[in-house]
Amino acid sequence: MILRPLYMNTLKEYRDVPLVKILAGIRRCGKSTILAMLRDDLLKNGVPADHIISMRYTSEDFDDGLTDKQMYNDIKEQMNDKERYYLLLDEVQEIAGWEKAINSLLEDFQTDIYVTGSNSKLMSSEISTYLTGRYISIPVFTLSFAEYLEFKKESMLAKKELLNEYLRLGGFPIVAAGSFDESSAYQIVEGIYHSVITNDITKRHNITNFDLFSRVVNYILENVGKTFSANAIVKFLKSEGRALSVETVYNYLQWLEKAFVIYRCQRYDLQGKSVLKTQEKFYLADTSLKYCIMGFNPKSIAAMLENMVYFELQRRGYKVYIGKNATKEVDFVAVRRDERIYIQVCRRLPEESDRELANLLEIKDHYPKYVVTLDEFAAGNINGVKFVHLADFLLSNEY
Repeated sequence: MILRPLYMNTLKEYRDVPLVKILAGIRRCGKSTILAMLRDDLLKNGVPADHIISMRYTSEDFDDGLTDKQMYNDIKEQMNDKERYYLLLDEVQEIAGWEKAINSLLEDFQTDIYVTGSNSKLMSSEISTYLTGRYISIPVFTLSFAEYLEFKKESMLAKKELLNEYLRLGGFPIVAAGSFDESSAYQIVEGIYHSVITNDITKRHNITNFDLFSRVVNYILENVGKTFSANAIVKFLKSEGRALSVETVYNYLQWLEKAFVIYRCQRYDLQGKSVLKTQEKFYLADTSLKYCIMGFNPKSIAAMLENMVYFELQRRGYKVYIGKNATKEVDFVAVRRDERIYIQVCRRLPEESDRELANLLEIKDHYPKYVVTLDEFAAGNINGVKFVHLADFLLSNEY
């Protein structure tokens, strides 16, 4: 089992703090394995095995009718003294009213509680009043490039080759842990994708016109890294002779977001210092989600580079926006407490870099500014704007 220190360090920081630790992310991104790592760490730190209660609530393991009261009683029966118990509860969203059971377990016993899930019921906007102010949300993503290298440390490939592989095959742990060719890797990811679409979206929201829903998803896949609106999707479908309301498109986008398939990136007006509500971008939970459906296309690499940088910033705790500066656009404005960085992403230098550089130089403040690129000659800086190779950006602790 390969440790994922980003998450383990966060869980250690909140250990024995009276808050429910909620790990949420797309299916198969490694949440269950993180709980297994946590269990091992607790045992190493002297916690008795009978004071660690691990429960998995997938629909395959439990009847759909399991209630929150049964959940509470099942766990209660395993606690035989007044010492602290560590509850590691996997995929709790399958149980209606799970928050009520968790809240009672937090109040009634000496417990330190960790839960995972892969749909909207684990998002802050969906958690009921039972847990308001009593939980910490820890987003879980697919593997970072640093984690991917750890998975591939026995590989004979050079770092540059592994970066290309990571870009094409993505960061789902099940793929990284094996030695799959491109076709087999995409087949695995397509299985994950269809599981999410079927279980977390289509069934849950009773989507009847699956063909139309799929067309909306494909539009999003084709337009990763581009600003668009629900109206743009409606107009596109109309040009294909298909009718769909703006409200339905909004719902589809929201459901995809709540299943952690896509992540919304809003625009930020650098002059007015406000978040704009129109023309957002959406990024995919993993680059492989695009390629397993659409096939690998070299023309899409620039957008996928953006996708990778976006999630690296998310992993590092930044709030990420698209920067709007008058008529110019900056790929990312990343904010973390009183820190801020500006980033432009481009595939090659120098032909692409002039526009990227000009957009950054128009920003008249002293926060760090970077151009991140795949170009092997990326180095140095111009008027304070640093040029950084993608691999260095993904692996550096500087940012």
